[in-house]
Amino acid sequence: MEVDFSKENFLLPELKYEYLDHTADVQIHGWGSSLKEAFEQCGVAMFGYMTELDYVSVEQCFEIEAQGDDLEGLLFHFLDELLFLFSAEPYLVCKKLEITKFDMESFQISCRCYGEPFELGKHPQGTEVKAITYSAMQIVQDAEASNYEVFVIIDI
Repeated sequence: MEVDFSKENFLLPELKYEYLDHTADVQIHGWGSSLKEAFEQCGVAMFGYMTELDYVSVEQCFEIEAQGDDLEGLLFHFLDELLFLFSAEPYLVCKKLEITKFDMESFQISCRCYGEPFELGKHPQGTEVKAITYSAMQIVQDAEASNYEVFVIIDI
């Protein structure tokens, strides 16, 4: 669902992710000072693997929702919804993700996705992400140190 937003005072967060080698696939490692931020960073990292985000402008905002049976399921479905946003109309490449609802009791997420439709010629083509996997998925929570990390292998 497309959402109205203002481009004034629009700030992009610091990037807190990296790509780790994995046999035939790639592992995304995202982190933050909250679990919500780690999820957001992991999602942005996936888009960054598909194209160079420096070429992406923030022109549109769409909202997605995801639900899981546990935290791992929630992360899986969240990333899967983002992948669908890229793979089907509107073919959105997101430069910023803002989780507006992060319910750890019912395992539900609502997220605003800021970016623009992917366009060959404007956006360099990175590596196609075929699917999100549960393989070696990890969610690390250290509340005392305000350190949260997620590790997800994506099928390329």
